[in-house]
Formats: sequence, C-alpha cells, structure tokens
Amino acid sequence: MFVGEYEIKEGLKYTKTHEWANVIDGTMTVGVTDFASKEMGDVAFVELPEVGKSVEKNEMLCEIESVKAVSEVESPASGTVSEVNMELEDLPEKINDEPYSAWIVKIKIKDEPSDLLGADEYKAFIEGLDKD
Repeated sequence: MFVGEYEIKEGLKYTKTHEWANVIDGTMTVGVTDFASKEMGDVAFVELPEVGKSVEKNEMLCEIESVKAVSEVESPASGTVSEVNMELEDLPEKINDEPYSAWIVKIKIKDEPSDLLGADEYKAFIEGLDKD
C-alpha cells in the first residue's frame, strides 16, 4: 500500500518515529520505513550498535547519517541486540534503495510492545502528518 510516494508494507509493525519491526519467535528485526528513508535523503553512513548491547524501548538504537542530517533510530522494544546488518557498513545506500529488506538490527526482545502500529494505522498516521 502507498501514501503518495511512500510504501507501507503489510504484515509489519510500525512506530511513530518511522521504524518498522517484524517479530518472529521473540526476535524483532528493525529497520527504517520508506517514509524515513526518503525524508533523510541519501544515506551515507550507518552507525551500527554492538551485538550484545542492552536496549530499552524508545532509546536510541543507532544513528544514520545522510546528506541532510544525522537521524536517530529508536528501539521499538526492550531487549538485547542479537545481530546487526554488517552489509550496511559498506552499502548504507541500501536503506534508500530497499528500506524494507535493509534491516538494521535484530533484537531478542523481552516482550512485544502493544503500542506498535499496524500498516493501516501507520498509513493513517502518515496521512495526518503536516508536510510543509
């Protein structure tokens, strides 16, 4: 589904800070949405967190540097970083090219948060943003 030029994939969960999440067997895969990747502009660098790092929900997980700014990626859940996408060190532009397959981290989560948005809810959220 699309909101204007922004793709929203069904079957994923979303945050209001524009991360996507997919939970399988207690592990949450996290990336940034098509909306975030387009708003950031060309991604030049991704500062990946350390495997084993403990993260809290809504805490900064990592930073993405683009031609426009440095953006924080927030953790959608509390847990421990179990894997990072090392491919992004050499190919950070994958976040722009394939935001839904260019995952950033996998987190072994304590509990799945109940406040994540479904695709339809995220679509409504994007439609409600003031795009000046």
